[in-house]
Amino acid sequence: TEPADLLEQLGEELAFLRDADPAEVDTTLIVHPHVLRDFIDYNDFLGDADGLVEAMDLEGVLQVASFHPQYQFADSGPDDVENCTNRSPWPTLHLLREDSVSRAVAAYPDPDVIVERNIATMRALGAEGWRKLLEE
Repeated sequence: TEPADLLEQLGEELAFLRDADPAEVDTTLIVHPHVLRDFIDYNDFLGDADGLVEAMDLEGVLQVASFHPQYQFADSGPDDVENCTNRSPWPTLHLLREDSVSRAVAAYPDPDVIVERNIATMRALGAEGWRKLLEE
């Protein structure tokens, strides 16, 4: 329920993923519905998360991706539908192995297009189309 507790749990999960056999565990999620519900606080916490990855000497080994119910890209408005590509029901930290990300990127002909395509899809759907999909 406190950011310091979440940071401690993140450290434990980073160590677990670092030490786990990639064939057994390749990625993990930390869903934390009771802490960092405010997006600004959450966004600030991501700097601490990155600092922890660095302090644990895991840069280039593991990365933390972020999802939040109020996620907002820096160049978007709070109600812009493209923000939904990084929104989730609860604040969530997604821990990924850099090797796995590299393999996925290498397997895709033009990985930079993925984000652009996701945003274009969300804009084409619009807010109403997104709500309809969620209801289905």
